Amino acid sequence: MRILFISSTRIGDAVLSTGLLDHLARKHPDARFTIVCGRVAEGVFRRMPQLERLIAIEKRRYSLHWLEIWGALAFTRWDLVVDLRASAIAWLLWTRERRVIQGGRRPGHRLTHLAALLGVSPPPLPVICTAPEDVARAASLLPAGRPWLVLGPTANWHRKVWPAERFAELALRLTAPDGALPGAGIAILGGPGDQERSMATPLLTALPQALDLVGKLDLPEVAAVMARAAIFIGNDSGLMHLAAAAGAPTLGLFGPTPSDEYGPAGPKARAVLADGAPGHGAMEDLPLARVLDTAATLLGEAARVPA
Repeated sequence: MRILFISSTRIGDAVLSTGLLDHLARKHPDARFTIVCGRVAEGVFRRMPQLERLIAIEKRRYSLHWLEIWGALAFTRWDLVVDLRASAIAWLLWTRERRVIQGGRRPGHRLTHLAALLGVSPPPLPVICTAPEDVARAASLLPAGRPWLVLGPTANWHRKVWPAERFAELALRLTAPDGALPGAGIAILGGPGDQERSMATPLLTALPQALDLVGKLDLPEVAAVMARAAIFIGNDSGLMHLAAAAGAPTLGLFGPTPSDEYGPAGPKARAVLADGAPGHGAMEDLPLARVLDTAATLLGEAARVPA
């Protein structure tokens, strides 16, 4: 059986789609999957056991990239095509069955929309696959012996970024002798590129003792690092979704984006919101005390839940 799965160009949306992909893989254990996604999201799917082919979208003018992708797919007889991009390509391929998501924005969490495409209830939670070498790399970076606080101070939009000085104060309070994570190590994550480095630099400067992992890992390695975290705290971003999918206690910080649509989805995930109308707040209006209290509560809950 051959299944074509067309996912997102962005990391966060790609991660959210992995629950649906995992559902299909479990339902069809002998199926071979071809996955189409954005170049930056390749690592989300790279370790999938039933992966036969991974095609990265390289955007071109006049949407010519879709013509190239069609050429790579058109001569295969598919058993199922799942298109989460609402593109035309699913209708131009030979397949026994196709499921194409409805375009446009709708109320409710993205996971619910994805699950409805296949009639799955409750929505399957995202998962992330890693390889032994990813786990080994993470263990060498975040060695056992003490808990690790992992921070994600970057985002794809500057308005989604919580002030660096509050991240720094949060880390110092959590890891203080009387904090919720006394003596914990601190690791700071971010993606590759100058913009991510620029966003992370103020926090790295404020916390010189922190482990700088910004732009130094690929996505499977990041997921393995997240799996070792006592807690991940970060802005609404692809890293936040990756942390939740890896099973880490995850606290997502939200201001101008709607947590009811894109909040972290995982067994130990929670969102904390800035003051103001949901989805319209300013990150400067997210108090440190609220994040600190929510983090302490999440850590307490995670300690009572089996890994």
